[in-house]
Amino acid sequence: MTNQKYDIAVVGGGPGGYVAAIRAAQLGNKVALIEREHYGGICLNWGCIPTKSLLQSAERYTQIKNASSFGINVTNVSIDIKAIVARSRAISQKLGDGVRHLLKKNRVATFDGHATLLPEKRLSVTRADKGEMILHADNIIIATGARARNVSGLEIDRDYIWSYKEALVPDEIPQNLLVVGSGAIGMEFASFFLKLGAKVTVVEMLPKILPNEDDEISAYMEKSLVKQGMIIFTDSNLGKVKRLHNGVEVHIERGNEKSTHIFDRIISAVGVVPNTEELGLERCGVQLDENGFIKTDSQGLTSSPGIYAIGDVAGAPCLAHKASHEGIVAAEVISGKTNHTKPTRDSIPGCTYCHPQVASIGLTEQKAKELGLETKIGRFPYSANGKAMAMEESEGLIKTIFDARSGELLGAHMVGAEVTEMIQGFGIAKSLETTEAELMNTVFAHPTLSEMMHEAVLDAYERALHLHR
Repeated sequence: MTNQKYDIAVVGGGPGGYVAAIRAAQLGNKVALIEREHYGGICLNWGCIPTKSLLQSAERYTQIKNASSFGINVTNVSIDIKAIVARSRAISQKLGDGVRHLLKKNRVATFDGHATLLPEKRLSVTRADKGEMILHADNIIIATGARARNVSGLEIDRDYIWSYKEALVPDEIPQNLLVVGSGAIGMEFASFFLKLGAKVTVVEMLPKILPNEDDEISAYMEKSLVKQGMIIFTDSNLGKVKRLHNGVEVHIERGNEKSTHIFDRIISAVGVVPNTEELGLERCGVQLDENGFIKTDSQGLTSSPGIYAIGDVAGAPCLAHKASHEGIVAAEVISGKTNHTKPTRDSIPGCTYCHPQVASIGLTEQKAKELGLETKIGRFPYSANGKAMAMEESEGLIKTIFDARSGELLGAHMVGAEVTEMIQGFGIAKSLETTEAELMNTVFAHPTLSEMMHEAVLDAYERALHLHR
């Protein structure tokens, strides 16, 4: 057992933790980071990055199959799922090694093991060999993330009922797949397996898929996915789930209607729970909210002085970019830059990488109405954009929401090709508190997909140039 002293200790090496550690080191602090499993966290190893690799493979496969529409003839196209998975894992491995390298270059001391908080700003680190060491830190940042929720009756068995981990490394493509939950994780896996030829059914207990999105966008996506062949049950629940010799029998309940289905595999994507167990939070006075997430103030400080929490463990939205930003805020606040605050929920973009893609920021139309705001709403379809037509991507919609009195951009909601790359334009606009006047007077390049963003702004004020209402 050894004793070492640090200015800041970060517990967890995911996109919140490692970014916080690097920023804290840049500001001159002596920093330690403790990670028990994967540098880069779930996002890099079992989430954001590997899923995008899989989805890129599915997208390439679809493009090649449809190459004739571009005047290119391709025959005998086939899938090698093992190679697709191997590519995905190799990318994650490379990026994980990159995180370790960045921490080393920034002189962050790293410790592999499980950290437990002790009184008097101490941390016990238990290593894989069961050895223990004690670290002292003036400030502690908890960034332990979250994990897949396990639902009673739908317990993950890794054979027939998968979490996102098993779904990332399939040995073969299920012929008949059920996805439970239609948030971003569920819909991305549903889209991936659908593109590779699986028959995919999605069950969602809420009235719409992608429940956090604007109603109009959710409805657009459901129509598109059903057209692609996906079967979607909204306002539905799972009844009895019975494991068979080579599959799973599932009862789906929708109102008074009940039906029985047999699936090869099930992916459970019903949310996450925070990793707060065995951290010693209670002995240090760190309080949790009613959902089990760590309570923090606007700068990430918990109920215990000197202890901060960032990312998924500190509550929704559980997004990597939100965690990274909160990590920077915590590091800068600890270092004396007290004018920084965490991003508000309305300023954090959300992206779903299914086909077509979905991206959004700010208030939905429904939320604006609930707040009693008078709005101006603009829309522009992909079908009226030349670049989209040239790409054979004419399915999509850009929607903007403005405050009718002030011209403030309240929200933007997008569905279509590359919207996950374009959403940052509206993010910057919101960050700069841009009004419709600045956006209207901004010159957008031609021919681009981003021109539709400009047209959607113009349409909100009945000035669209390439759309006649």
